Parts: sequence; C-alpha cells; structure tokens
Amino acid sequence: MKSNLIYDKNYKNWLVDIKIKIRSAQLKAVVKVNNELLGLYWQLGADIVEKQTHSKWGDGFLLQLSKDLTIEFPDMKGFSISNLKYIKQWYKFYNQEKILSQQAVGLIAKQPVSTNQISQQPIEQIIQIPWGHNIAIITKCKNIKEALYYVQNTITHNWSRSVLVHQIERNLYKREGKFINNFVLTLPKPQSDIAEQTLKDPYIFDFLSMTKEYDERELENAIVNHVTQFLLELGAGFAYIGKQVALKVGEREFFIDLLFYHIKLHCYVVIELKTVDFEPEHTGKLNFYLKAVDSQLRTEDDKPTIGILICKKKDKVVAEYSLSDIHKPIGVSQYQLTHSLPKKFKSSLPTIGEIEAELSKDKKL
Repeated sequence: MKSNLIYDKNYKNWLVDIKIKIRSAQLKAVVKVNNELLGLYWQLGADIVEKQTHSKWGDGFLLQLSKDLTIEFPDMKGFSISNLKYIKQWYKFYNQEKILSQQAVGLIAKQPVSTNQISQQPIEQIIQIPWGHNIAIITKCKNIKEALYYVQNTITHNWSRSVLVHQIERNLYKREGKFINNFVLTLPKPQSDIAEQTLKDPYIFDFLSMTKEYDERELENAIVNHVTQFLLELGAGFAYIGKQVALKVGEREFFIDLLFYHIKLHCYVVIELKTVDFEPEHTGKLNFYLKAVDSQLRTEDDKPTIGILICKKKDKVVAEYSLSDIHKPIGVSQYQLTHSLPKKFKSSLPTIGEIEAELSKDKKL
C-alpha cells in the first residue's frame, strides 16, 4: 500500500530540500577528501625528495616504497610506481622557485581549504582541484605562473580534465587578454577588466575545415554548425543568440554576423567576422551595430554592448588608431585556421554518412 505522503505538497517540498542538503554534504565530503589526499601527496613528495637527496638508498627506492605501501594499503590506488613519480614531480615543480614552504603545507594538511576561498599560497589552490587535473598541469605547463593560471581557472569555471587539457593545448594562457581594445576608455571598472580577461588573440578555429576560397558567410555558417566548439573557444559565460540578426534602422535593415549574451558581463556581444585583413572602416560599421543593439535590444538591466571584430590579420598600429576615437567598447582580434581544403577537392570527399554506409557493407561481407 502506497503512502499518501507522495501526494502531500509539503512533504514533496521538504523532500526536495533534504535531497539538496544531502548532495551538498556529499560534495563537501568529496572536496575534503581531495584536500586531505593531496595534502598527504604533498608531504609524501617532500619526504621522497628529501630521502633521495640525503640517503644512499639507490634507484630502487621508489619501487620498494611502492611495493611496501601497496601491501599495507591494498585499497588505495595512489601508490603505484608511476603515481609516486608524479607525486615527486608535482612537489618539485612547485618548489622550483622556492615559492612553497613546508610550514604552509603542514598547516594546510591540518586545516583543509574552503573552495570559496583562494588564498595567496599556491598550495592552497592546487589541492582544491583533482589529482588528474594536477598531473595534466605539471606535465604540460612550463612554469609556476602558467600552471597557477590554469589552476585558478579550473577552480573558477569548474573545468573538467578534458576541457582543461583542451585549453592548455590551445595555449589559452598566452592568448587571453592579448587583443587590441578600447575597454579602459569605454567601460567602467570592473567590467573593463573582466572584458579584457574574457577575450583573446588569436582565436583558433581548428575545429573547422574550410576551403581556401571561403567567404564570410561560409565561415559564419561553419561556426554556427560547430557552435559548441566555438563557445568553448570564446570562453566561459557566452550564450549564443543567433546569426544574421536583423536590426532595422530608418528605412533599411542591417544584419549582424553573430550575436551573443555574456552572463558575467551582463551585456550583449556582437561578433563581426572578416575573412580579409583588418581595415579602419570595419570598426565604424561595428560601432554602428553596437549603437543599434543598445537602442533596440539593450534594457536598463544590461551593461553596454561589446563588439568583437575577428579578422584574418591585423596591423596593430592601424587597429589602435582606428579605436582611438571610437566611444563604443570594441576589441579587435585575429583568427587562425589550421585545416584548409582546396575547393575543387572538398565536394569529392565522402561524408560521414557515406563512410558509415561503406563500413556497414564491409561488415555484411
């Protein structure tokens, strides 16, 4: 016999609240376990480095340690020889510039760090992200400053390991905030700072396969067809609204290439694509579009609309001159395509459907 409680509105609301509390407790437990485990790894790394430096135990030391710890703690998977080497590498990586101290580590091991606080001590940040993320960072980054950039972004944006690796391999550290813009002069703080940190130069469109003779409409359609990858390249906070968005000004109708809304900046973002080198008149047209969006779409709750001009190539001085007297916030960046196919061959290439059909035939033979 079913309980009548399942139809009781108060019970159902209370049950939802209980579930939220349980999930929250589970998350806190995972975070605490991760902090404790990485605190242990840090101390173990310090001990390994110290013993290998001052003892005469030889090259077989780590292998013997792995065997002994695995026998003693069979349920723990972190004592393999490969993981012990990663623990040693992790500790040595962050100590290469003598930034971290054993005193700080001892304090952290006894008092786990809250995930809503990022302390000045790097160790307090690196133990907040999973071990797999840490391994990816130390094996792919060249220095501590670059590594901590990815640690901080992982904490802020809750990146999965695959997204983290994707951003490292695309060199986000060197591209973010490196484009030409007039945000300091046209946006209030802190929006100008956030906008500068949000955008990058160049944008890498290696998820697109374009012909050598592609035009702006082809590039735009290709981006929309791969909008998930494009959003990942743009960065966190962008929400796609549409392409060729119509704006009527006077008796004429104009169409902006791509329109987004940025959740963190609380503003519309107009993106104009140019498959040619940057020309000064490009900013004039984009400035016109920003005025139209501010007049027709922006509400009192929205911040000033931002424009991003992404072109094939730009002359830095020409771009800076062009933005110097523009009163709307605009950034100018380049894009890179790594895949390019000759137009005469593109139509002859088999589609995914055709390849799958051929594979199906092979299976039947």
